[in-house]
Amino acid sequence: MNVKGKVLEIFDTAQVTDSFKKREFVIEYAENPQYPEFVKFELTQDRCDLIQEYKVGDEIEVHFNLRGRKWTDPQGVVKYFNSLQAWKIQPVAAPAPGESPLDSVTEPEWLGNDEEDDLPF
Repeated sequence: MNVKGKVLEIFDTAQVTDSFKKREFVIEYAENPQYPEFVKFELTQDRCDLIQEYKVGDEIEVHFNLRGRKWTDPQGVVKYFNSLQAWKIQPVAAPAPGESPLDSVTEPEWLGNDEEDDLPF
């Protein structure tokens, strides 16, 4: 899976146990600019430095895996946790001067079809 967004926050690397470390960061994902989403990702172990070259405000593309875990607490209550584990981060390429990001968008073939159909409406 992958998503593009603007870096909103980058946290320090946390040493969770002697052998496990992770680093979290948040991007603003604005598929609908009127209602942006704020999505937190985590980097683990040797991938913690993948975010190092980026700063708040940078447009990036994050490739990630969706992880889910089941855990039973000491009282016997089952709980579920989700995490988004990033494994690749790359900058979003800006369009060349005079080039619109919509230049490569084409109209679907069915939209331009003027043939008669047999639908009653």
